[in-house]
Amino acid sequence: MANPFKALGDINKLRKQAKQMQQDLSAEEITIERGDIVVVISGDQKIKQFSVQGITSDDAIDALNEAIKKSQEIAAKKLQSMMGGGGGLGQMLGQ
Repeated sequence: MANPFKALGDINKLRKQAKQMQQDLSAEEITIERGDIVVVISGDQKIKQFSVQGITSDDAIDALNEAIKKSQEIAAKKLQSMMGGGGGLGQMLGQ
């Protein structure tokens, strides 16, 4: 008979790995410059800077981050439905 507590340990290990990966990704920054447009985004897909002709807008950054978040939510829902819809790994990882 399998040890049910081992599964909990495995889930805890996965949770810790996921948190570490999120921290690692948030520390990464990608800068893209196209003409007079500059975008700086973190590895966890959060816009840090967005400017056009040297002008930046917090409202534009907030709108871009909201759009990215919504697209991630849609992707997560589609992935959940492909995996049976039971909450899956995201729910186990507390996200």
